[in-house]
Amino acid sequence: MKKSVLVAMSGGVDSSVAAALLVEQGYEVTGVTMKLWQDEEERKVSEVGCCSLEAVDDARRVADILGIPYYVFNFSREFKSSVIDYFIEEYTKGYTPNPCIACNREIKFDLLLKKAIAMGIDYVATGHYAQVEYDESIGRWLLKRSEAGLKDQTYALYNMSQHQLEHTLFPVGVYPQKDKIREIAAGLGLRVANKPDSQEICFVDDDYGEYIESKRPGVSKSGNLVDMKGNVLGRHKGIIHYTIGQRKGLGIALGKPAYVAEVRPETNEVVIGDYEDIFSDELIARDVNLIARGSIDSEINVTAKIRYSAKEEEANVRPLDGNRVLVKFKQKQRAITPGQAVVFYNDNMVVGGGIIESTVHS
Repeated sequence: MKKSVLVAMSGGVDSSVAAALLVEQGYEVTGVTMKLWQDEEERKVSEVGCCSLEAVDDARRVADILGIPYYVFNFSREFKSSVIDYFIEEYTKGYTPNPCIACNREIKFDLLLKKAIAMGIDYVATGHYAQVEYDESIGRWLLKRSEAGLKDQTYALYNMSQHQLEHTLFPVGVYPQKDKIREIAAGLGLRVANKPDSQEICFVDDDYGEYIESKRPGVSKSGNLVDMKGNVLGRHKGIIHYTIGQRKGLGIALGKPAYVAEVRPETNEVVIGDYEDIFSDELIARDVNLIARGSIDSEINVTAKIRYSAKEEEANVRPLDGNRVLVKFKQKQRAITPGQAVVFYNDNMVVGGGIIESTVHS
């Protein structure tokens, strides 16, 4: 019997080619686009994003060409509670969250997978650049880097569970070049072959602080800008407008470059420092998820990255209580930001990761 797969089709070239490759490989393929917009206003913000009306039209057109069933699932209520509300809550607590990671965790590889299983479908698939393998020697499913190098997206997938990995396919992850994916799309006559990659957060325009204010009026209050010693330098317009390493929009002139070194929600302060003040070699991460092993009982050596675009650096990871770890880097890292993810690697394998809770300045 053919294995069946539900492909999350964003209307972009990667997920379109993922569906085409799975058809070619003999799977019984069904396409789906997840409707995530909350209202007309947010839909306008996301006119050309991964959950827009244009995306639905493009995905439906691809499904017609491939001759596969196609559906639109309304996950807007779940997206609001699990992603948008999470994004807002984290910002008001002084964190800088990554909503794409939350969307992967709560929507794509949880809610969508549950929907697929309820439909009697074996797998879900996306256009992510990553690879999944089963290691019989340790009895675990592994998440590995894509062959595409710089396009690798495993950073945003570190929190997948063993169950999710077992039922997920990443067809484009074996291709070393994005150009090849576009070439395949063009060969199939898909209009999305030259469609630009989606950028930024799908439900926010440019100003995150302005967006949060529009959803939670009055949630952010003015407070003190202070230096590293606690001296008051001026006033800030609300902590949701600031993130670690930020230099522009501080509203003060010190006669030298100044950076956000810390955000203190408990005192409603934004700490301003010099360039060297935004570097640190230690952090504590919470909500740790391990893929390549069941647990960490003692210190392990890894390479780690503190944001999607960051370079990996050598580090060791030490277990703490409460599903937390202490990460010590060999070299100081610029702008370690609470709320972002830190992800651990061993060569091309994802060991795991967690959410940065705090950092230690020496």
